[in-house]
Amino acid sequence: MPSGPGEDPRALLEVKMAEVHASLPPSPLGRLTRGILILGSLYSLYLVLHPFTPLAQAHINLLDIVQLQRSTHVLFLLLGAYLVSFFAPPRKATLGSWAFFLFSLVPLYAFLFPKPPAMDLPLEVRLFGLFVWAVSVLPAVAPPLQRPTALLGALLALLPAWYQARYFEELVYRAVIPEAWDAGMSLSLILLLLGVVYRLLGPVMPVLVLFFFSYNLHAQAFPGPFRGTPQPIDLLLGKTFNETEAGIYGLITGVSAKYLVYFTLLSGMITALGLGRVVANLALALVGKSPATPGRVTGLAGVFMGMFSGSGAADTQFVSALTKPLYEKSGYDRLVAAGIAATAGTIALIMPPIMGSIAFIMVEILEIPYLKVMIMALGPALLYLLAILAFNEFYARKAGLKAVAVELGMGRRAYALRYSPIFLPILLIVVLLYLGYEVRTAASLALVGFILLAYLDSTLRPKGVGPLFQGLEEGFRSLLPIGTAVTSANLIFAMMVISGLPSKFSQLLQQVSGESLLLATLITAIFSLVLGMGVPPTATYVLTSALTAPAIIALARENGIPDQAAVYATHMFLFYYAVLADVTPPVALSAYAAASVFGTHPLPTGVYAARVALSKYLIGFFFLLSYTGTGLLILPVLETAPPGEAWPIILERFLAVAAGIVYLSAATAGYTRRPLARLESWLLGLLALLLFVPQSTLNLVAFLLGLPFFLKKGLTGKGQGA
Repeated sequence: MPSGPGEDPRALLEVKMAEVHASLPPSPLGRLTRGILILGSLYSLYLVLHPFTPLAQAHINLLDIVQLQRSTHVLFLLLGAYLVSFFAPPRKATLGSWAFFLFSLVPLYAFLFPKPPAMDLPLEVRLFGLFVWAVSVLPAVAPPLQRPTALLGALLALLPAWYQARYFEELVYRAVIPEAWDAGMSLSLILLLLGVVYRLLGPVMPVLVLFFFSYNLHAQAFPGPFRGTPQPIDLLLGKTFNETEAGIYGLITGVSAKYLVYFTLLSGMITALGLGRVVANLALALVGKSPATPGRVTGLAGVFMGMFSGSGAADTQFVSALTKPLYEKSGYDRLVAAGIAATAGTIALIMPPIMGSIAFIMVEILEIPYLKVMIMALGPALLYLLAILAFNEFYARKAGLKAVAVELGMGRRAYALRYSPIFLPILLIVVLLYLGYEVRTAASLALVGFILLAYLDSTLRPKGVGPLFQGLEEGFRSLLPIGTAVTSANLIFAMMVISGLPSKFSQLLQQVSGESLLLATLITAIFSLVLGMGVPPTATYVLTSALTAPAIIALARENGIPDQAAVYATHMFLFYYAVLADVTPPVALSAYAAASVFGTHPLPTGVYAARVALSKYLIGFFFLLSYTGTGLLILPVLETAPPGEAWPIILERFLAVAAGIVYLSAATAGYTRRPLARLESWLLGLLALLLFVPQSTLNLVAFLLGLPFFLKKGLTGKGQGA
């Protein structure tokens, strides 16, 4: 069977699957955990078919009512996550663990001793809440408890789900004034969720949720404009558990149940069927023999894998393992190689059609078709890729690296033609979305398409049906950290809405920025990057969209950007910078993933990842500052101007920004067709910056002034080497 050099893609997939099964031993509990993961996948897939089955006429609440579908989805997440965590090594207690513990005492105390005593809590309800708190939170500061409490957590997760299903109709009418057990189940669900997020992702996300919960309880204690009216614990718990759209089962949680699970299943199935190696080899087949070959392969592989997975860190690890032998053979500096791989892996989060969870949250918040988000993300994704490839070309030439070639067992062109149908299911997703089908329907049909491709091709056909169950298991397992983080983000969103904090923050942002769109955008970009150092991109987007979007949209409108274009550009800006946090030091997940493969230190790797495609920090910044700047998103201009006016704006912005990316990449690498002096690099970087500014005359002047830097002779006319 054809494969890449050294069988790296296939070996990586085999190791990955081996790790999955090594962590879930063939014991009764291991088999139960696999069964739960597979059942969670099958439940989600069945929901796509349900309207067309006889059971649709039976009016089964768990299958027909959206709120209960989400409740069941969260139940599978909690069951799977707690059971999987039983087999994982305990997380060490840190300062963040103690912060989680201390912050959890605030809602616990308010629940046990409510003031004013609005709820008459029986002793058994208080003891139940205390017991759930001990199971969920105590293991954070007592690591030996993490394993035994994992099983208790899984069992306790059944109770809120059962309670929600049993009393669903009554709960809707008790959102403001919940009964005692309503509040008990609400608190238990919140604590169980935060406990498992701590086990999977660490303490930052749980602490953030508890901070906003505590803010609602004690808003009167905060200074200045953030001072507010405290909310009683019964109101918070009632709205969290009982309300249909504002609570824990709100629209952001719906993103996990409605979208994410289907794409993680798609990715898991591709991995289990061994199709990832074909995708990787297609990237290898499309490059020639050149010193820049490793970086080219990395960029293309990042794009291709991004089309299938939407996970930045996972794709980084994949492309790193794939290309590491090529980098070593060519002679790349290890930090540069790791930086390129980390940057290329992150492109998965913005590469259509399968992007990260933020894209789907945007769909729900803005109430727009997913196809529109795909169109708006396409331009920044391609420019991001250009930034990677441009830096790689200039670096490879400056370093005088060895040219390397790729052997595939057959001609590169023959391999590309032979296996190009692997992209047909992805094309099917785009076509179905264009025709108006639901996202989950399109993703499910694409999953069937990949299965058919694998079993109909004799060179790809797996043995038996075992890989299908492995794909279902791996797909849902990879959803666990993402789905629980998204559900936690829904809690943050709900707490902010109750507190009225977004309007206060937006007013403060407008005051601090002095009504300047440029300054407000800069402050928000920095805020997003700093926030993203501690929380996943999903939570970063939820927070920044709630806190800063209203102010930025208002300022954008005042600067002449039409209403709809201002909304689109603002949310794409927040989306883009939330993604960049994944590759920005000091805490950059993609950099950590690349460092683990290349054997480099994560912090310098993050610095190099930030430097590799420096232009990526400017692309998102400048598509929000003016109406013509939104041309990089294509859709805002197309929807607000006639095609004869829109397309020239779009093409002009893409050409100018593309030239700016090339100029800045050359300045960063210190090489064009010759080595650049330090002053030349700074001057070329300044001209590159001017090319990003959406002003036609300025762009043309900067472009013409930058051309002499690409001559073989310097500006003084003296040759400086080839």
